[in-house]
Amino acid sequence: MVKIIIIYSTTDGQTKAICEHMRQASQAGSDVDIVPIKDVVNLNLDQYSSIIIGASIRYGKHKAEVLEFVTKNKKILDKKNSAFFTVNVVARKPNKNSSDTNPYLKKFLNLTDWVPDIIGVFAGKIDYPRYGFWDRQIIRLIMYLTKGPTDTSKTYEFTDWNLVESFFIDVEKKSV
Repeated sequence: MVKIIIIYSTTDGQTKAICEHMRQASQAGSDVDIVPIKDVVNLNLDQYSSIIIGASIRYGKHKAEVLEFVTKNKKILDKKNSAFFTVNVVARKPNKNSSDTNPYLKKFLNLTDWVPDIIGVFAGKIDYPRYGFWDRQIIRLIMYLTKGPTDTSKTYEFTDWNLVESFFIDVEKKSV
């Protein structure tokens, strides 16, 4: 049986939800572990056929823990079937939703010098009611400037779940 680990870093939970959706999308009955990046410290990554890393963006950056993890584990990531996906609201725009056009993904991969076998860019979610006062105001301003939704009484989900499934199925096929 193929063993896949999905390691994630999330800000508001959408990246974790995407990871859970991937596990449900398994077509080969793979054994899929989902682990927050902070809990991977003592895990033996050699036991996995594939390593997927998923990370959210907040205010234009991935969390430092993601860069640290990839830098520290680059050798094993390079020898395993590896995949990376980023989750950000800018990916809601057709001209920012691919590995060639998403600025956050390009910047991250340049910083790490890592070349994952499979790369994904997924649009995230804006959950205004859940945010604290300052995050709500800053995100609303960013959305106003980028012609996004600004009604702070609502939640906006942009994730293309079919794209998430296709990404995982590609990883799973490459793992066999």
